[in-house]
Amino acid sequence: MIHPDLGGLRLRLREACASAGVPAEQRARLVLAMTLLVESSAEADRAPELSTSASKGRLSVTLRLSRPVSQRQRNALPLLPDPGDSGTLTWHITTSTEAMLVPPDEESATREEMLALVARTDAITKDQRELKHELAETNSGVLAMYVELEDRDESLRKAHTVIFRELEDALRPPPPRVDAFELAVHYGPSDPDSPTGGDLYDWFVLPDGNVHITLVDAVGHGVTSTRHALTVTHAIRTLALEGHPFRDLIAHTARTLATIEPGLMATVLLARLDPATGQVTFANGSHPRPVLVTTGGEPELLVAPTAGRGIGFPAPGSHSLVHRTLADGDLLVIYTDGLVESRKDFVEGEGRLLAAARRNAGRPTAQIPDLLTAEMHDIVLHADDTVVIAIRYRQPPRRGA
Repeated sequence: MIHPDLGGLRLRLREACASAGVPAEQRARLVLAMTLLVESSAEADRAPELSTSASKGRLSVTLRLSRPVSQRQRNALPLLPDPGDSGTLTWHITTSTEAMLVPPDEESATREEMLALVARTDAITKDQRELKHELAETNSGVLAMYVELEDRDESLRKAHTVIFRELEDALRPPPPRVDAFELAVHYGPSDPDSPTGGDLYDWFVLPDGNVHITLVDAVGHGVTSTRHALTVTHAIRTLALEGHPFRDLIAHTARTLATIEPGLMATVLLARLDPATGQVTFANGSHPRPVLVTTGGEPELLVAPTAGRGIGFPAPGSHSLVHRTLADGDLLVIYTDGLVESRKDFVEGEGRLLAAARRNAGRPTAQIPDLLTAEMHDIVLHADDTVVIAIRYRQPPRRGA
């Protein structure tokens, strides 16, 4: 249950951290710790109270809850407060000498915090890899120490998994509210214990009322691919909201990121949905082809006249667009390649997907992504991150009807 005061408390805490110069990684852990505590007390009669005070080189944060928090519960938080078992929790955080900019909104703040934790995890992973190499070159007398290090590494990995899952959930936006379209999504990492993956999506309503959807599959695994996918979705959202032509978004994003992330490679599928007319336009950069199931016909793959290329590929961009006008009840399915490659045969997977889409098209839209994933993954010879998005058009009633 989400506490009604949670958004305001997070904003106040982020502003205090920014003013005091708290690094983004520390801010991320503090915001997540407060979020977990406030959500667990959402049904309490008394609202939580947050106070902060800053002195030279230190920020003190105090959260007062209506229920006691045991030391065991405190130890499970991503940032440890002072010891105790009362309903008052206090953190003392070392700060820098310079104030930092306050992120403009919760999504931007969460994105910044996510990237900071990703960078920190990259550094930890590199340090652990170097340490393991050094230990491997020592004599057998350090074997017991190495085993203990592995156990600690596993505990650290699980702790980071929890943190990343919380932050990834915040970065997977809920479907936008558009009366003419029913939207549903399934997300599944390739490894249940893996904290991150390179398959991400973004959807939002443009100022003209049209719906924009971005589906990205960044090459690679782990936190680096997550950072790349976040970079792509954020760049495309920015360019789309600035009004750049839909046809040029993939190519423009590729040019923008070429110097910032020269090693980034990702397939991209963009969709633009018009609620008033049911018209759908796709721009495809090396991504699996959408599936259309009409109410009166057979499922089909929507193929562009000229193949587009993804970001980081030679000649990136969507060289031609796919246009369709949906009738009432028509269903679209867009997805990443993890859905159709579970048996290592992409073409065979496309065929099975068309058949599965036909069988499940009459189901409620909210169920379709999970049903398709379960059916397509009955045999898994190749595990990969998977995103499935279902889009159904509901023709608005005519005025005066």
